[in-house]
Amino acid sequence: MKLITAIVKPFKLDDVREALSAMGIQGLTVTEVKGFGRQKGHTELYRGAEYVVDFLPKVRIEAVISNDALDQAVEAIEEGARAGKIGGGNIFVSEIVEVIHIRTGEMGEDAWNPHFYGGLSTS
Repeated sequence: MKLITAIVKPFKLDDVREALSAMGIQGLTVTEVKGFGRQKGHTELYRGAEYVVDFLPKVRIEAVISNDALDQAVEAIEEGARAGKIGGGNIFVSEIVEVIHIRTGEMGEDAWNPHFYGGLSTS
């Protein structure tokens, strides 16, 4: 199992969710975050005064994906998040070491429902 973490522009969230939904991924965690990368913020004008906005609003999307659905999920996120401008975001892929279902105490693949959390099988 893999954990995909994608940092994207907020207005691309629905496009990414729809792209993942189309491939059968139903479970996501979404967090509003702020950050900067190469774009390093920008200057804005407010009531006649200029000020620098260092941290820009982003959305962090996380999904647990089966190994065999990983490439398809990454491609779906790329296509959904692509805006063609600087600050489009990043995708990070991490290995899942263990899963524990809090309510039942199940561990490993027994604790993970791939049809809900984003995969087509549990390889």
